[in-house]
Amino acid sequence: MAVFSKDERVKILSDIIEIQSVNEKELDVAHYLQQLFKKYDIHTEILKLDGESSRANLVAEIGSGKPVIGVSGHMDVVTTGDSDKWHYDPFKLTEDNQGRLHGRGSADMKSGLVALAISLIEIKEAGLLKQGSIRFMATAGEEVTSNGAALLHEKGYMDDIDALLIAEPSQDGIVYTHKGTMDIQVTSKGKSAHSSMPELGFNAINPLVDFIHDLNAEYNKVDVSSELLGTPTMNSTIINGGDQVNSIPEYAESLFNMRTIPQFDNKKFEDLFNRTKEKIEKESNGDITVNPYVNRDPVYTTGDNSFLKLAKSLGDEYFNRNLEVTSSTATTDASYLMKDKGEDFSFVMYGPGETGQAHQVDEYVYKDVYLSFIDLYVQLLTQYLNQSK
Repeated sequence: MAVFSKDERVKILSDIIEIQSVNEKELDVAHYLQQLFKKYDIHTEILKLDGESSRANLVAEIGSGKPVIGVSGHMDVVTTGDSDKWHYDPFKLTEDNQGRLHGRGSADMKSGLVALAISLIEIKEAGLLKQGSIRFMATAGEEVTSNGAALLHEKGYMDDIDALLIAEPSQDGIVYTHKGTMDIQVTSKGKSAHSSMPELGFNAINPLVDFIHDLNAEYNKVDVSSELLGTPTMNSTIINGGDQVNSIPEYAESLFNMRTIPQFDNKKFEDLFNRTKEKIEKESNGDITVNPYVNRDPVYTTGDNSFLKLAKSLGDEYFNRNLEVTSSTATTDASYLMKDKGEDFSFVMYGPGETGQAHQVDEYVYKDVYLSFIDLYVQLLTQYLNQSK
């Protein structure tokens, strides 16, 4: 018999949605989950992020010994944007007449996170685990930097894990490989002066414009692609410089976003930026700094493993469909969690919610899908561990 009724399962998700963890306050979510696990004697550990009083990861574990499955979801959500465009309170889980549960994070990805947490309790209380361990890792900061996942990797929480399940919204297809992402800040420093005497200053904008021009020219020569992930992408998305029209600007900056593939990965982009920096500084006597402040590697696995095959079999059964096994252009915490894992590692991204609902106005997850994923996770995790040799 299940520990939680359907209404109780929805109430837990509702409570988590009401915690406004918009790019912070993951500690509040961690405390809620910690108290929930405590009721069922599940050991937990909170890992605070350095210098962040409201940001933390939560780790919980059941079972013992090998093999070890890691299950993970992030506790932060993105901003609501213009709240006037919402037809529902973003931080109050609201069901419509089509069985959809609306709220910020309902799809991305508090429904997946809560489904994993509840499945852990259901497995423990029913005594379903005959061997092995399940390590639950709720992370902070996924939406911006993945600092929480980076901390878990640094502290060794992935060292003994044999398979990883991330419950990002992907109900229409099982993902086993995805692009990486980089955000790079390029700054140019000059010297201010009155615009009537520009020779007394140095215009910081000029070297930055040259940098962007040369960078684009060099990147246009890149001709690589991945059969699964397509081509890498690079875009200058923000540019700022100067503060008054009759003053020579002493500072200018541009922010770039890249989506990376193994054939042209984060390191190759960083090398490209640094080569361009050296060229422009030599030609213009400029002072340019390249700062990669978000750096998440692509995740590439073959997908040829029993964990993924079992996930697909159960997904097909639970939702009466032939699920696609696919790749994603989005990036997950797996970029850090799997830093030392090879392409034969068992990785699955599969969770409630449609990919297209992430970051949307009136974000939603179907209630029946959310509830079904809890039971699917119980079966997936126990069947995989109990049948392992």
